[in-house]
Amino acid sequence: MSGGTPGAGETLPGAGGGDDDAPDRVVCHVDMDCFYASCERLRRPELAGEPVVVGMGYEPGESIGAVATASYEARAFGVESAMPISKALELLPRRADADPDDPDAPDPGETGRYVPVDLDFYEDVAGEVKAVLRDCADTRREVSIDEAYLDVTDRTAWTAAGDGDDPSPSTAAGPASARTLAEGYARHVKQRIEREAGVPASVGVAPNMSAAKVASDADKPDGLVVVPPGTVAEFLAPLPTADVHGVGPVTEDTLAELGIETAGDLAAADRDRLAAELGERGPELSRRAAGDDDREVTPTGLPKSLSRESALPTTADEATKRETVSALAADVARRARERGCLYRTIGIKAVEPPFDVNTRARSLPGPVDDPDLVEEVALDLLGEFDEARVRKLGVRVSKLDFAETDQATLGGFEPGEGNGSEREGAADRPPGPEGRRTATDGDGGKLTDWVDGEPTAEGDAPGGDAERRTGDGQASLGDWS
Repeated sequence: MSGGTPGAGETLPGAGGGDDDAPDRVVCHVDMDCFYASCERLRRPELAGEPVVVGMGYEPGESIGAVATASYEARAFGVESAMPISKALELLPRRADADPDDPDAPDPGETGRYVPVDLDFYEDVAGEVKAVLRDCADTRREVSIDEAYLDVTDRTAWTAAGDGDDPSPSTAAGPASARTLAEGYARHVKQRIEREAGVPASVGVAPNMSAAKVASDADKPDGLVVVPPGTVAEFLAPLPTADVHGVGPVTEDTLAELGIETAGDLAAADRDRLAAELGERGPELSRRAAGDDDREVTPTGLPKSLSRESALPTTADEATKRETVSALAADVARRARERGCLYRTIGIKAVEPPFDVNTRARSLPGPVDDPDLVEEVALDLLGEFDEARVRKLGVRVSKLDFAETDQATLGGFEPGEGNGSEREGAADRPPGPEGRRTATDGDGGKLTDWVDGEPTAEGDAPGGDAERRTGDGQASLGDWS
C-alpha cells in the first residue's frame, strides 16, 4: 500500500476527542459506487463514461444471464440490477452490434458495453479497499465486498476545523455548515481508496450507524455527505420511510397504511401503535428516524446462513417462479463459494399475498459446495407452490461449515428422496427443465439480500422476513472473506 498514513494512535487531519468524557461517536459508512463496473473501468480505462453492464452468468455475445450491476450511464437507459440480460439488451443494445453504415443497426450513442462477472479480479480490488479501511479504522464492520462501517471516534472528532470563531465552510453535501475534523478524515479515507485501490467510493459521516448509511446513499456517485450531531433528525425528516435504515418493502407498506410516509412522520408516530403493528422493531425504527441509534460498530461474525430474495408482481406463472428461483439459487451458491463455506441445508421461501410466509428446507447427508444441487433442490421444493400466487421468492443455504473439510459424498442423492428432508410437508416433484435462467423482480430490478447477523438486515415481516435495500443497486454482493 502506498502513501503516508497515520499511526494507530494518531488522527488525520488532526483532532482529539476534546474535553468531553463521552465525545459524540464518528461513524463512516463506506459504499463503493457500482463496484463491479468500477473494477472493469479500472483495468479498461476506455470504459470511463460508457454505459457498462456487468452480467452474472453472462458470456460475451450471449443473451443469457442477469445484470449484476449497471453503471449510472447504463441506468439512464433503464437497465437495473437483477434484470435479465435479454431485457437489458432491449433497452441498451451491445456496442458490438452497432454499425453506423447499417440503418437497421442500433445507434452507437445508445449502446453499452457488456462484460461478464470476474469475481477473482473484483476480490483483488476489494482486498486493496479493505487494506485501506484496516489502516484507517481500528473498529470496522465489513458488511460485504463493497460496503463497510468504520468507527473513527479515536482518530478524529466533530470539532470545527480552522478558526473556532470563524470556521471554514463545509465542502461536503448534507446539513454540515462548518468543516469539521471528521469531514477531513472521511475525505482522507475516500481519497486513499481512490488513490490506492483505483475505484470510487461514497462516504456518509454521522454520529450513528443508521444515519451514516443513509448519508452514503444521499449523494451518489463519488459523494461525501456529513451529518453532524444535532442535525440527524432534521436531515432524515423529509426522506421517505424506505430510506430509514431497517425499513424494507413490507414495513414500508405497513407504515403507509398507517399514514406514515416520511422519516419525520415515523419519528413522531405513536410508538405504542407502532409496537402493536410491527412488534418491538416499530419503536426502534421510530427512534432511528428521530436520529437515535446507539448501536456500536462491531466486527461481522460468521453468518448462520446465506440467502437471497426477489420481490415479484404477484404471479402464479410457473415459468416466472422457476426462473426467479434458478437465478437466486445460482447467486446464493456463488456467494457461499466466495466465502469459502460449505452448507448442509438448502431451502426456499415463498411469500403469498398479503404476507403469508412459507419456508421449505431439505437437509443433505453432509456439507457440500454444489451450485447445481442448490438449484435442483430449490426448484424441487418450489414444486409445492406450482399453483400458488406469490409476491416474493427466496433461496437459502444454511448450517454453514467454514472449516476446511472434505465434502460429503452425495452419490445416489436425489431430490425427493428422504435424506433428512425438512420440507414441512412439501410434495415430491420432479426437477424442472435443465438450464439456468435469470429473473427480475417487480420493483426496479433490486434483489433483496439478507445475511444473518448483519446490521443492515433487520427482521421485517411476520415470520422473520428480513429485507435489505441495496442503495447502489448491485444485485450480487459477496461478503468479505
